Amino acid sequence: MKSLVVYDSVFGNTEEVARAVAGVLATGGEVAMKRPEEASAADLEGVELLVVASPTRAFRATPATISFIKQLAPDALHRVRVAAFDTRIDVEKIDKRFLSFMVKTFGYAAGPIAKALQKKGGSPAAEPAGFLVGDKEGPLVDGERERAEEWARALIEG
Repeated sequence: MKSLVVYDSVFGNTEEVARAVAGVLATGGEVAMKRPEEASAADLEGVELLVVASPTRAFRATPATISFIKQLAPDALHRVRVAAFDTRIDVEKIDKRFLSFMVKTFGYAAGPIAKALQKKGGSPAAEPAGFLVGDKEGPLVDGERERAEEWARALIEG
């Protein structure tokens, strides 16, 4: 299976998860990793699985991630399985009611990424996933890398 992982990362946490996912996907075939500003529609040639990842910034994906998806043609992902993940702070561990309210209202980046990929013709390979960081700049919470690897194994099996 030929896979492409397009990821953006601000503090390195999303990149760490993307590398874990790509490592597992490589056991099932060819995999490439690209930053959104480096990726183009030409990179999708022959791709069977596209994974797009972003940190959640202001309750959404990064501008580079959004721009990458927007530049794809309406049917660019026809016959491509798609999946999305984000990195995020666990608001349950932060005692800030306003932040909790905002997350409940606006959500995280992975869901809208997945929907945008489906609008471009992709078929969902998995539910959008979120991997936790311990603070605004990280690091990843213990066990999240392993959870990401499990998620990636499900992408191969699915």
